[in-house]
Amino acid sequence: MSAKTSDDIRSTVADLLPGIRRDLEDLVRIESVSADPARASEVQRSAEAVAELFRAEKFASVDIVSADGGAPAVIAHKPGPEGAPTVLLYAHHDVQPENDHADWDSAPFEPTERDSASGRRLFARGAADDKAGIAAHLGALRVFGDDLPVNVTMFIEGEEEVGSETLPALLREHHEALRADVIVIADSGNWDIGVPALTTSLRGLVRVDVEVRTLTHAVHSGMWGGLVPDALMALSRLIATLHDDEGNVAVEGLHSGPAAEVTYPEERLRAESGACAQTHWIGSGSVVERLWTKPSLSITGLDAPKVEGASNTLVPAARARISMRIAPGDTTASAEAALHRHLEAHVPWGAQLTATTTDTGEATRIEADGPAYDAARAAFAEAWDGTEPVDMGVGGSIPFIAEFLEAFPEASVLVTGVEDPDTRAHGANEGLHLGEFTKVVLAESFLLRNLGA
Repeated sequence: MSAKTSDDIRSTVADLLPGIRRDLEDLVRIESVSADPARASEVQRSAEAVAELFRAEKFASVDIVSADGGAPAVIAHKPGPEGAPTVLLYAHHDVQPENDHADWDSAPFEPTERDSASGRRLFARGAADDKAGIAAHLGALRVFGDDLPVNVTMFIEGEEEVGSETLPALLREHHEALRADVIVIADSGNWDIGVPALTTSLRGLVRVDVEVRTLTHAVHSGMWGGLVPDALMALSRLIATLHDDEGNVAVEGLHSGPAAEVTYPEERLRAESGACAQTHWIGSGSVVERLWTKPSLSITGLDAPKVEGASNTLVPAARARISMRIAPGDTTASAEAALHRHLEAHVPWGAQLTATTTDTGEATRIEADGPAYDAARAAFAEAWDGTEPVDMGVGGSIPFIAEFLEAFPEASVLVTGVEDPDTRAHGANEGLHLGEFTKVVLAESFLLRNLGA
């Protein structure tokens, strides 16, 4: 066990934070947008920068790897005491596209500190998701220097933001190098400013593109309207069958489950969701059940003629993208089949239906019991000055967590993170709450110490 006391760790983190932040800002300035082929060299440069940070910490081995033509990842090892557990620390160095720069209050790849409603933040693409995860791991390691309480493996992925397509191949090819007793995945968030969390469930994803066709070609709406249905009418009726009158998903065969007893105040819920004051919530059950452990279904795209300039014709074909989140305990195979059955059974007026699954990702449910989780909860409570962590669900999907659970069934998987409800990851003005980041570094340092015991 490390000889460092809690006070030693707090003092060391305070001394190290300026350097950790400089390294984070240097990483943020690299435009490692994995979805943009034109910036593939930036993704490579990002991997090289991460590798250099590990070499500076005297890791015994540092390798940049890839599989099946995928983006570069970094795997590095640093030994601790003989017989100590091995801890794998995961984060990713690729980031989402920044989209329209006009939506940002400062340049998206120039880290900028300024006030927010909840405190000082560092704004930039990747400042939180997930280069701050890399920085938090580095900070915890620097607390101990060459006197680590555990053996550490760093795994920094380079294509998480585009679906981790080659991650299964990386896990297979480097299985022994990545084997660990405890896996810490720093790609989630905390319940609120001042309230830490362990993420113990995430919904899965089934994305389907639906096309409805009623005509071989457009025809005059006056000549044929009232007899021939247009495709937009048919698609609208089909979409309307996907929810009941309360707004619950009406697709038969989907799984639902209970959620943790966590109160989500109305004022906070409306502020964080961006819902208009007059908008009613949909569905039934508790708020967190609807967000975490029940299926949801949204229409995220629609192909149809624009209103401006629309011709006076019946539209022959229309398309929509259905994004369905599935509850922990369900499988993508079962949910996908249920959605396709529903669409086929409810397409109106004999319209021709084409439904194509474009993307899937498994849901995750973690049984967060045992010594590693006890060590994590104690570390979080200490870092947040006595505030116990919440076992939190996430309505979104991180499919690769299920892949880690499958690849390393003997490991304890801890899903942590640096984000908070106002981080705005993936959106304009993404920001890292600096006060919470300090606590994240403290918590991971306490965690490594506790695991070393």
